[in-house]
Amino acid sequence: MAHPVRSFAPPVFSVQLARQSQNSRLSNYETLRSALDKPAYQSYQSVYSGSNWNIELSNSARNGRDKKGWVKMEVRNKHFGVIGAGAGGLCAARHLRENGLDVTILEMGSRIGGLWAYDNDSGRSPAYKSLRINSENQVSSYNDFPFPDGTQLYPDTVEMEAYFQAYADKFGLNELIRFNSKVDTIEHDTNGYLVKLQDGKELRFDGLVVASGHQCSPRHPEEVEGFTGDYVHAREYRVPDGYKGKRVLVIGPGNSGVDIAADICTVTEMTFLAARSPVLIMPRMMFGVPQSRILMKLERRWLPWRIRIWLRTMITRVFHGRMEQWGFRTPKTRTHPISHPTLISHIAWNRIKAKPGLESIEGRTVKFVDGTEETIDAIIAATGYETDLPFLPKGSCPIRGTHMHLYNRVVHVDMEDLYFVGFFDATGGSNIRMMVDQAQYVAAMASGKIARPSHDQMETAIKADLAFQEKQFPNSPRYGLELDPVRYRKLLARDLAKLHNA
Repeated sequence: MAHPVRSFAPPVFSVQLARQSQNSRLSNYETLRSALDKPAYQSYQSVYSGSNWNIELSNSARNGRDKKGWVKMEVRNKHFGVIGAGAGGLCAARHLRENGLDVTILEMGSRIGGLWAYDNDSGRSPAYKSLRINSENQVSSYNDFPFPDGTQLYPDTVEMEAYFQAYADKFGLNELIRFNSKVDTIEHDTNGYLVKLQDGKELRFDGLVVASGHQCSPRHPEEVEGFTGDYVHAREYRVPDGYKGKRVLVIGPGNSGVDIAADICTVTEMTFLAARSPVLIMPRMMFGVPQSRILMKLERRWLPWRIRIWLRTMITRVFHGRMEQWGFRTPKTRTHPISHPTLISHIAWNRIKAKPGLESIEGRTVKFVDGTEETIDAIIAATGYETDLPFLPKGSCPIRGTHMHLYNRVVHVDMEDLYFVGFFDATGGSNIRMMVDQAQYVAAMASGKIARPSHDQMETAIKADLAFQEKQFPNSPRYGLELDPVRYRKLLARDLAKLHNA
């Protein structure tokens, strides 16, 4: 492999370098010329940063030449830190290591599984007791690691956590994890990344993968400021016991909102579900099988989205009727898929009443935009999350409003070897499968198998992605991280096809 050689000020002399591969400790000898000063060492790191190995001067090299006139240098694999031992972090670590990189996983809690670990001591899990995955198990697993026989069709948190633990066991990831290691700050310099932990320890890495999740910092609705009853964000909800006999308003008809409304409505005096925007609530099962199997047969990739929206609306009407008869509005544009097995039944049984958006709140009186009002004892806001990455180096945070300013949703455009996995909401399909695609892409770029595009190329691609977002999805914070699986996989495949031949 040919690499560029830079000229440095004298004194100069020949340097023997060795590339470390997985099969042979020393191979591919090359001869370069170098100065024995710090700038030269830094420049060598820059020249060789596209490969999965780094060069470091040994003590003897810094003091001079050996008897044969060769400078002794240490060659080692690049060492990556992965922040988070959830679904994204585990598969990122696996694929980085399989591509010849050294890996350490930093997990702030004491358990594997991220948000799927119920009552996770990391404090970042929003999982409630009744939570189940929205897509069936056979399409929600890692590509080459299916759920074990006997797993429920829609696994709960216990089965999900056990599944991630089995994945870590299978691919030897447990030995890579440093538990109870909360990242406090990250500094970037010419030698890579210095990660400072909350306990005072410091770790140095050549690169980082951030897989800490984006469902931790709650987004609160402004209207609740005047409410004098009990208020929590959905992130704090766990079980329905505390709402027995109360009149409860759940704000937001997303997957968490409809889950929580259906969970508490059997113990409340009345549950209200406020939907500001149109929503299509599909049945979880159709004709005795998961609805995703029916959609897969009907929604061909070549079908325009306006036809797919019409198909979903008609299918839902067969099982649930029109959304308007239950108090909602049918969407006319592409929206995030929502499904639930019992919500419409609870509305029919008068346990849940659908309401439109909020107009105002005074004390415990909630006024809605249709002019109606209700007395409410408690509010649960299922209004989403703000992406929060407080530990990144100052001025390097890629968050732009509700979007992430990243090439292909994973690559930082200004800082090399800084990647992100799992910061998206897939419009259909499995988030876990999409994380695998991202992890494989990150590993390929981090190991030098595919080239990092130029800054201008990445900025142009990000602008095109934002333009697609604005055209395809509603203009709402809910859709800031929305991702079209088919289009996205094509973008990743395009880059993976361009092997790094430098």
